[in-house]
Amino acid sequence: MIDDKLGIKFKDRKLINSALTHPSKSKNNYQRLEFLGDSILDFLVGEFLYKNCDKNEGELTVLRAHFVSEEYLAECFDKLNLENELFLGKSLQNKVTRAIKGDVFEAIIAVIYLEQGLDFAGQFIVENLQLESFESVEDTNYKSQLQELVQANFKCTMKYDTEKEGEVFVAKFYMDEDFIATGYGKDKLSAEQNCAYVALNKLFTEE
Repeated sequence: MIDDKLGIKFKDRKLINSALTHPSKSKNNYQRLEFLGDSILDFLVGEFLYKNCDKNEGELTVLRAHFVSEEYLAECFDKLNLENELFLGKSLQNKVTRAIKGDVFEAIIAVIYLEQGLDFAGQFIVENLQLESFESVEDTNYKSQLQELVQANFKCTMKYDTEKEGEVFVAKFYMDEDFIATGYGKDKLSAEQNCAYVALNKLFTEE
């Protein structure tokens, strides 16, 4: 039972069940709760980092992006062994994607906030996202970081223009039509990851 896995006694079974229900299963699903939980998560992670980390604004933004990323939330979901708690429609064929895991985790945060308040939700987030480990965070998925930060801070399209030049691949990153950064690598993916790293530093960590 989810109460045992999370160590929380939920009061409103309809509400927590909605947080665990995929849209393919019912109209009473996690989407509205996920919307709220996403905002709460951003705020509480940001508040914790502000109070406990002396990095500059750009570095804090990159660090927060790691903790609230779909990939990281899916890892937290798996550690809590929540997959068997979900209510899924037959169309999914029991395939729980990383995106679903992240959405459900955010929806659960919303339920915790609604029932227990902001302080309790903050404690849950600190413990289950292991925010106190921020000093040891090394997130090398720079493309994912860049995508989330650009989407959160700019209204624009993003694209990579990647071609092989001689023995190396050259990637160029654009926001709308504006050229932002260039990266190099032995293959397409490594070139784009390097390009994203350069763009991250240019857009979010340079003072």
